[in-house]
Amino acid sequence: MQSIPEVLRTIPLTHYILVSSALFCIGILGVLTRRNAIIVFMAVELMLNAVNLLLAAFSSYFSDPAGQIFVFFIMAVAAAEVAVGLAIIVMIYRNIQSIDIGVLNKLKN
Repeated sequence: MQSIPEVLRTIPLTHYILVSSALFCIGILGVLTRRNAIIVFMAVELMLNAVNLLLAAFSSYFSDPAGQIFVFFIMAVAAAEVAVGLAIIVMIYRNIQSIDIGVLNKLKN
């Protein structure tokens, strides 16, 4: 096992965990409280970035490149999710002239 990089020796791992958990909690609050579909997608992306930050920190701290490789896969899935999600939002806006999540109950009938 290699030694811990100099940058990570100055910033403890607990700081990365605290920042990542704060970002994840902000993302959860955004998903649960907002009604705008675009804001909900941004909150989901914030949660994915919080997980990416934590994976990269643990990967660097333990000198294991597997976490950083996994970050690239998460970024690829997030890019595909954004492309499909925004396409769905545009089609919903064209049909019902609103991107409010509460209005989407009309689509059940």
